Amino acid sequence: MNIDEKLLQIKNLANDTAILRKSVIDDLGKPLIELSAVISGVIGSGGKILIAGNGGSAADAQHFAGEMIVRLTSDRNRQSLPAISLTADTAVLSAAANDFGFENIFSRQVEGLGHKGDLLFLISTSGNSLNLIKAAHVARERGMITVGLLGNNGGKLASMVDKVLIVPHPSTQRIQEEHIFLIHLLVGLVESDLF
Repeated sequence: MNIDEKLLQIKNLANDTAILRKSVIDDLGKPLIELSAVISGVIGSGGKILIAGNGGSAADAQHFAGEMIVRLTSDRNRQSLPAISLTADTAVLSAAANDFGFENIFSRQVEGLGHKGDLLFLISTSGNSLNLIKAAHVARERGMITVGLLGNNGGKLASMVDKVLIVPHPSTQRIQEEHIFLIHLLVGLVESDLF
């Protein structure tokens, strides 16, 4: 490919992303606002947010927790919000995988850290990861609220969680780009609700 062909490829991707972004806001704007109220209610009642995902979604889980604990922007200095990324503790992850299998790395943590009134936030581009499905089961047994930030058609998790946001696109890259955009919007809404 020459430079002109590469530039055209980049422009086409940017156009596709812009179309998807508009669709995401049109379809998910109201559910996102409703979800921010649920999260604000959990925090306002003394609960915490547990966040999990695999691969790029694991990084998004850590990013989300970081924005909640620290702050979204320097425009709003506020107290820390209770959020834990279940993807961040390598000792726990490797011990759980070694002793109980990779499919239980998140469910073991939900069992130990989750309580009634807390919220489990699952991030997945497919919605079919067994370790997230098992974590959702444990969370429901414990009386936690479950949320899925999903992609494609939502997979198995879409029908298992209390609240769901689905980016309906086949490309993992495009889904992940929209997921982080939605996470930033969500944190901003929660900050507005609570502060």
